[in-house]
Parts: sequence; C-alpha cells; structure tokens
Amino acid sequence: MKHRIVVLGAGYAGAYAAGTLARRLSPADTDITVVNAEPDFVQRMRLHQLAAGQAIEAPQLADVFAGTGIRLRLARVTAVDPERRVVAVADADGGGELGYDTLLYTLGSHVADRGVPGVAEHAFDVTGRPSALRLRERLDSLGRRGEGGSVLVVGDGLTGIETATEIAESRPGLSVTLIARDELGARLSAGARGHLRRACDRLGITVLEHTGVEAVEATRVLCADGTVLASDATVWAAGFAVSPIAAAGGLEVTEHGRIVVDRTMRSVSHPNVYAAGDSAYVIGDNGLPLPMSCASAGYTGRQATDAIVGRLTGREIPNTKLEYVANHISLGRRDGILQMVDDDAQAKPKYVGGRKAARIKAGILGISLWAVSHPTFGMPKRKHRLAAAAEATAANRVAA
Repeated sequence: MKHRIVVLGAGYAGAYAAGTLARRLSPADTDITVVNAEPDFVQRMRLHQLAAGQAIEAPQLADVFAGTGIRLRLARVTAVDPERRVVAVADADGGGELGYDTLLYTLGSHVADRGVPGVAEHAFDVTGRPSALRLRERLDSLGRRGEGGSVLVVGDGLTGIETATEIAESRPGLSVTLIARDELGARLSAGARGHLRRACDRLGITVLEHTGVEAVEATRVLCADGTVLASDATVWAAGFAVSPIAAAGGLEVTEHGRIVVDRTMRSVSHPNVYAAGDSAYVIGDNGLPLPMSCASAGYTGRQATDAIVGRLTGREIPNTKLEYVANHISLGRRDGILQMVDDDAQAKPKYVGGRKAARIKAGILGISLWAVSHPTFGMPKRKHRLAAAAEATAANRVAA
C-alpha cells in the first residue's frame, strides 16, 4: 500500500512543498494529495495590487500540478483528526474524509480583527483573493461616483503600508489615510522611516500616528482618543490570525493557534504531522520565533520537505537555515524599501530605497511565482524509494 501524503493548502509553502515531494519521492511508493479551497494559486504578496485595480497572474492549480502525479482536491478543510489520521473536507459534492500517513499543514493565515467591534461586518482586507476583489469592487464604485472618496487603512505593518501606497498611486482621485498605532514605520531604521514618510507625502497619503481604533462602522471609524473619521472604505491591516482547525483537532498549538513544531517542522505532539508557513510556530536560528511572512514560508516549507523525505527514505535530514534577514516593502510600482535586519530582528542602519528596492521586490515575487508554477522543474529520472519499500525490493531480489 502506498504511503499517503496530504498537503493542506496550496499557498507559497504548500504548493512548493508538494512539488518538491513529488520531485524527490517515487510514485511507486507514495500518493500525494493537495487540498485547496480555490482553484488557482493566489499571489498573496500581490493582493494589494489586485485590490488597487491591477491584473496579477493566478495560475490554475490543475495546470501547475499537471504531469506531476499530484492529486488536487478542491475543497475546504473543516477538521483535522490526528488520532485517526483523517482530514474532513467540504466541497460542492458535500465533502468527506481523506486519510493520511503523513500530513503537511500549510493553511496559512487570515485577517485578525483583534476584537475590535465592526471589523468583520464593515472592514475590507487583502489577505485573500475574494476579499481583495471585494475591496476592488468598492474602490471601483467610489470611482464611478465621480466625487472621490475616503479610504482608511488601519495598520502600518508591511501590508498596511503597501496597501495604502498602492491605492494612492493607482487611484489618485481617492483620499487615503494610513492609521499607525505608534510612529510610522517604527520597526524601520531612521533613514527608511524618512523615506517612507516622503513617499506618503508624495502620494498625498494622510498619516495619523499614535492612533488606536476602537470600532469600525459602515461609514466611519471611531478612534481611542474620541476622534471620528469618515470613511467610504476601511481596510483592516492590523494583523493576522490562523485557523482554529489545528487547535480543535488536538494538536499542540500556541495561544494564538499556531502549530508548535520542532527544528524539522514536525509537530511536537503528533509525529505524523508537519507544519510550514504562517501555521507553524518555530524558533529561528536567532532564537526568536520566525515571523509570518513569505520568506518564512520558503524556509519552513523547504525544511519540512527535507524532513519528510529524509524520514521516509532513511536519509539524513539536512538543516535548512531558519532566518529572517530583511523586510521588502513596495511603495507603489516605482518605489520601495529594502530594510535589512540583524540577528535580533532589529533594523540595521542602512537601507535601499527607490526604484532599485522596487525592482528587487518585483524580482523576488517573480521568482516565487515561477518556482510555484514549475513545481517539478529539474525532476530527476530516478526518485527516492521509501525505506521499507527499498528493503522489500532488495529482499525479493535476493530470494529470486
């Protein structure tokens, strides 16, 4: 019987990992299934561009995995039962259960409302393709009015900064305000903060610093200091959260629901389960938890596949670097910031800004998309057999 590998989620971590597993493991011994709710690959790092009105590539996963031997199941994951080794899914046909021998959990993250009233009902976000398109439709409707409109972006992390600058550049008829809880770009170096502030000034973005949001309503935002801000579209970019599915299934998770894994991305509570990307809580080489990011998805996805292949084939498991070296921030299509960080995750004094930083960010995104779109590039002619299967084959040859 083949060893069943199920990968939950086909984002940056899951799609890459599934392709690598298909490239390195023999199909004679393994059966790989990817479960994803959407039929296409979502470039999450470009969803602010989609919301602003730009076209971004969305390769069909059926085409991405064609010829790889990977089975694609278009369904929404509703539960994980690591004791029974099954995953419950829901689809147009009602769904069912998928059994597994090895599970790779890469369901990613979604917007976190932080308990602020009205976020779920009234705010927009760019953490998924449907939500980004919903924001795009709202911005289109404001443009059709011919009277402009006000857009409030809450949160000055990377997502908030990129969203505010992209909308301001792509839709100059709208008034854009960026709300920062602390100083704008507080995690950047002094030089990079200055560059960011100049970019906001150039794009006409109003920045409100040291401002907390207490509630979001349909046409306004209520601030902690009593200020009331009119808003035709409020974009919530104040953090991310993971699905409660892992916690509900009994996996050991953090208080925020991320799966606790060891250095090889293996669940510390269930050895047949691995996690990568935003869903995994792992300590990096600097002794600090890896942040939720595309870079972390790449590192953790690579380590998870190395560990799965190594354990199944009896090979040594190499250690992938688990590091976070820089923040890449786009400020529209022609400007950006590349901020290097040190081993303590603190910004280094020097940074790269302007068109060069924008080109670097675009290059990274292009490489990421190409890698996902070609999951088995360089596929070897001879793949690794599972340890038990290889031993059985050798024994049969001796007996013959």
